[in-house]
Amino acid sequence: MDYEDKLDRALEETPDIGDESARLSVPDPEVRQEGNVTVYENFQDTVTTLSRDPEHVLKFLQNEVGTSAHIDESGRARLTGSFSERRVSDALDAYVEEFVTCSECGLPDTRLEKEKGTLVVRCEACGALSPTSA
Repeated sequence: MDYEDKLDRALEETPDIGDESARLSVPDPEVRQEGNVTVYENFQDTVTTLSRDPEHVLKFLQNEVGTSAHIDESGRARLTGSFSERRVSDALDAYVEEFVTCSECGLPDTRLEKEKGTLVVRCEACGALSPTSA
């Protein structure tokens, strides 16, 4: 079997992965106002879907919307100030872009690792290693 035959065979046997947006369905943030606090009701569902540390996601959200926040005993994120669902959703989209999807293949099959003191995104699908801004 020559190279071309092997390549054709490999391409035929490779499963179609499909669109990454279909593989990663991040729940829309459910936010409500409680006095001067915005409560992100389904925060725990979101971090579970993303397979990321809740504290890391919360820190990013704080920086994106410019406020302080904490996670309450129910797993909800409580952001100081009034923020619309759109604002929280945009910040979450930025998080997914930076820390979840692979910059090379666009798939969400990644994990965060420390490499020589730098936080990097390692893709388990294509093997790419991408530094983050954090």
